[in-house]
Amino acid sequence: MTADDPKAPRACVACRVTYRGRVQGVGFRFTVIEFARSFPTVTGYVRNLPDGDVEVLAEGPAHDVDALLEAVAHGPHERFIRQATAEPVAPTGSFSSFDVTC
Repeated sequence: MTADDPKAPRACVACRVTYRGRVQGVGFRFTVIEFARSFPTVTGYVRNLPDGDVEVLAEGPAHDVDALLEAVAHGPHERFIRQATAEPVAPTGSFSSFDVTC
């Protein structure tokens, strides 16, 4: 296999992003899920936090994780996001899909 081979293993990364603003009660989590369906190699979750923020943890190939987070940042809820704080984290490989969680 070569680096250009689509079957070659791709480097896995993980990123936790906290979105602050009017991101609860506006369908933000379900929009994230819809975007995630476009990136089947990305696993993780989206969840509401008690302080009114929303957290996304995305894990998968770097290009796909970046593309998912870019789609969320510029999607239909962009105007509701006041701040997004991204933090790289160690990938765990413990997710089998991308879901809404509590």
